[in-house]
Amino acid sequence: MIAVYAGYARYSILQQLQYRAANWFFLIGMVVEPVVYLVVWRTIAEQRGGSVEGITAGQFAAYFIVWTLVRNMNIVLTPFSWEERIKEGTFATQLMRPVHPIHEDIAGFIGWKLVMIVMWLPIGAVLTLIFRPDLSPRIQQVAVFAVAIWGAFLIRALLQWALGMITFWTTRVGAIFEAYYLSEMVLSGRLFPISLLPDWMERITWFLPFRWGFAFPITSLTGPISDRDLLIGLGMQALWFCVGVIVVRLTFARAVRRFSSVGN
Repeated sequence: MIAVYAGYARYSILQQLQYRAANWFFLIGMVVEPVVYLVVWRTIAEQRGGSVEGITAGQFAAYFIVWTLVRNMNIVLTPFSWEERIKEGTFATQLMRPVHPIHEDIAGFIGWKLVMIVMWLPIGAVLTLIFRPDLSPRIQQVAVFAVAIWGAFLIRALLQWALGMITFWTTRVGAIFEAYYLSEMVLSGRLFPISLLPDWMERITWFLPFRWGFAFPITSLTGPISDRDLLIGLGMQALWFCVGVIVVRLTFARAVRRFSSVGN
């Protein structure tokens, strides 16, 4: 499997290097969203005397600049892609290969992420010069962040892969997917730091995967966060990774039985 992943990742890297301009435009487009959030929350903090619920303008800048990297790491196969795979017959081709289709998807995205990380570095540097973030992580935070961004990617990849397989049971899946994404937007720390949520909503986020796919990797680097919470966060990511693996295995076996394909 190591050779399989290395092969798919290498192919993805070579493919993405052929489309550098497209990737630059895509990356810049993805940065626009967090920059808008950053400007809004910095403005609110400045108008309230320098902070919102204890979060300063510099801390908002740090949060959303790191957010740009985490967001690009979290881009995975969208559930809507399953409709196209089934309609176009590409899923039938994947089933004929000697490895589980999810390995092709995850390995391909890993190769893409390696390219995107390198391309993000100058953008992150420019954002840092413009917004002057308050960022001084400890060594433990940097180490955990390096693991957590990949953990977040795997959690999101597995859960969205499983979610996409709903397509095998119903063709009207748009409402289900949109409800999932709306919940993620509100409860993941994507729109604002989770600490700004009401206490009861923040407690709910501990039991959902969204927090561990967005807020935790960001906060692990920007802080404030204790060593205990860093370890708890990694543990929760490991738990949701295991949940994702189990759900994919159980769902895929049943979904394939319902799959049929026709062609020329």
